[in-house]
Amino acid sequence: MKEKLYTIPLNDAMNEQDECPLCFLERALLQKTMDFVLGSSSSYMESDVREKTDEAGFCRLHTKMMFDYGNALGNALILQTHMKKVREELHSQLAGYTPAGKGGLFKRITGKKSVEKDAVAAWTEKREGSCYICERMKEEFACYVSTFYFMYKKDEAFREKVRNCKGFCLPHFGDLMESASDELSGEQLQEFVSTISSVMENNLQRIQEELDWFVDKFDYRNKDADWKNSRDALQRAMQKLHGGYPADPVYRNQ
Repeated sequence: MKEKLYTIPLNDAMNEQDECPLCFLERALLQKTMDFVLGSSSSYMESDVREKTDEAGFCRLHTKMMFDYGNALGNALILQTHMKKVREELHSQLAGYTPAGKGGLFKRITGKKSVEKDAVAAWTEKREGSCYICERMKEEFACYVSTFYFMYKKDEAFREKVRNCKGFCLPHFGDLMESASDELSGEQLQEFVSTISSVMENNLQRIQEELDWFVDKFDYRNKDADWKNSRDALQRAMQKLHGGYPADPVYRNQ
C-alpha cells in the first residue's frame, strides 16, 4: 500500500522494533501534547484552550510532568484560572452540604460501599479523574488504533511487520484485542487474533529468558559472562507488563 501521511507514524513505529509499537506512538503523542500545552506555541494563552484546561484540569501524573517540563509562568497562568474554576465549584458543592453518614470513609477503604456516597467526596473523585492531557491523548490515540487496523486490512507488508514485531505491552495488547472485533471480521479477525496471540506469547517468553539471565548475572559465578541481550531487560520487562518507558529521562521544554 502506498504510504500516506497518516500511515507514516504507524510504519515508523513498527520499523523501530520496539517492545511495543503503540508505546512508541504514545510517547511521541505525549511529548507533542506537552509541547502543545506548555511549549513555544503558547496555546495556554488561547481562550478556547484555556476554557478546556480550566474545565478538565490535570491528573496527578500529568501535573507532575507539567512541572518537570518547565515553563513556570505558563504553568502558573494555566493553574491561575483553573484554580478559580475549582474554587467556584467547591463553593457550590459546600452550599447546603450535609455529610453522607457514618462510616463512609471506612467502608470505602475496606471495599464495602457506603449506601450514600458523600457529595463532596464524589466531586473530588470526579475532579481527580479529569485531565485535559489524558482526554486529548485518548482521542488522538484512538485514531492511531483505527489506522493500525486500516493498515492491517489493506497492507500485506504491514501485516508482515505485525507478525515479526516484538509484540506489545499488556495494556496496549488489551486495547487491540478489545477493538479487534469492531475493526475486523471473519477469517481476517481469526487470523489477527491467532497472529497477535502467538507474537505475544513468544515475546513474553523472550523477555522472561532475558530477565532470568539478568538476575543470574548477579551471581558471582557469572560475573565475567556475556550480558547477551539482558543488560536492559529490567526496564523492557517493566514496559512489557505496564507500558511506557521507565528508563526515559524527564521530558523538558527545549
